[in-house]
Amino acid sequence: MKKIISRSSALCLLLLLLGCGAYNFTGGDVGSATTFQVNYFQNYAAQSPGSTFDPGLDRDFTLALQDLILNQTSLDLVNSDGDLLYEGEIVEYRVSPMTATAEQRAAQNRLTIAVNVRFFNKTKEDVDFETRFSFFYDYDANSQLSSVRDEAHQAIFERITQDIFNASLADW
Repeated sequence: MKKIISRSSALCLLLLLLGCGAYNFTGGDVGSATTFQVNYFQNYAAQSPGSTFDPGLDRDFTLALQDLILNQTSLDLVNSDGDLLYEGEIVEYRVSPMTATAEQRAAQNRLTIAVNVRFFNKTKEDVDFETRFSFFYDYDANSQLSSVRDEAHQAIFERITQDIFNASLADW
């Protein structure tokens, strides 16, 4: 009787482990792709009415997207001919007042960044897309953008890059 229970327990454990092997904690489904490419995201924000130009934003965003994909997948980053291709441009970088005080002055400002992304998957072409992603960061109106810039960019990039990852590779 002990042999039957022992073998049954071992079989159940084996099935449980095999079932867990197909699960990916990041939710990324790269299919048969082995490489990815992230082209440089040009900063065209100044061409959008009300937007301003922030030097270095293009480089920082491109690196943030590359880092996220490297950290959440087993794909290799290549400079050309990647199985997955991300390209696009930064189309908005805007600071606008959000809430007002009793004296009709801004109490909070909002930094909004928007990125237009084109995604191409050479191994599964029916999932290609072009989409605009954006996010914001609210900060005290008494603060200068330069004093919260790094924190704001990090928070916004984290959200936008995760949204891009989810749109391109998440298989929920």
